Amino acid sequence: MVKLDLRGRDITDEDIIKVMGEIPREEFMPLSYHSQAYSDGPLPIGMGQTISQPYIVALMTQALKLRPDCEVLEIGTGSGYQTAVLSRLVKKVYTIERFNELSETAQAVLARLGFANIEFFIGDGSRGWPGKMRFDRIILTAAIPKMPESLLGELKAGGLYVAPVGEGGSQRLVLGEKKPVGCTESFICDVRFVKLVGQFAYEE
Repeated sequence: MVKLDLRGRDITDEDIIKVMGEIPREEFMPLSYHSQAYSDGPLPIGMGQTISQPYIVALMTQALKLRPDCEVLEIGTGSGYQTAVLSRLVKKVYTIERFNELSETAQAVLARLGFANIEFFIGDGSRGWPGKMRFDRIILTAAIPKMPESLLGELKAGGLYVAPVGEGGSQRLVLGEKKPVGCTESFICDVRFVKLVGQFAYEE
């Protein structure tokens, strides 16, 4: 995985490569898929959700230009694998998942593997983190029609977000930066993610 799907493509951040080489991806998926844990493709984790392919996890993480002092909001805990990668690279991760079952499973796995700098919330990720929080980075691991103002309001000035944006079966992965007035977005690549369901996302 590291040699072919990360180094073999355009992943150049050595910290990300090291972290993804150390985290046991098979721990974040059903036993029946363990033989495919290091193949470069998404796999089902239940509730109609998937664990993203390793390359896309690395690409999105790299795009965020993370620093050790960053506090990151993740929308879509899912299996917890992306959460784990972020956790090893930043100060703290705040992650939201709408499916109680997925969140509880991810929490158990992450705790067993010794990940401690993570806070979890079960609810509508499109509404953002409850309370008055501001984040250095925001990552969405499910597709949205457009970046919700509710999330932009929780991003610090100069902060970055990465998200799959678009209608239909495929999306544009974009990197956004919050400016004093508005945001700028740049295109990374075409992707295919499950949809984010919520008040400011897609209807169920």
